[in-house]
Amino acid sequence: MATYEYLCSRCGPFDVKLAIGTAPTSHGCPVCTGTARRVYSSPGLALTSHTVAALHERDERSREAPAVVSEVPPGRSVPRRPHPTLSRLPRP
Repeated sequence: MATYEYLCSRCGPFDVKLAIGTAPTSHGCPVCTGTARRVYSSPGLALTSHTVAALHERDERSREAPAVVSEVPPGRSVPRRPHPTLSRLPRP
């Protein structure tokens, strides 16, 4: 999905997410339903690691369709370690 920018003469700029290469030259404004023309701007490219990009993508997907959990997943218990400063306390 790509984000395309449109400019409504009454309401101002707004963004629309469409499949790459399918953006029409005009689009209906979501506020006033008037015709808005497509505005060409610089692409929003960022140099991020694959892990960070995957996390951002997962975050964006969860806004539209969050994962529903019905129970706590089984897992191993992690032993709790005492706080390191507790070893410096005076002992009787």
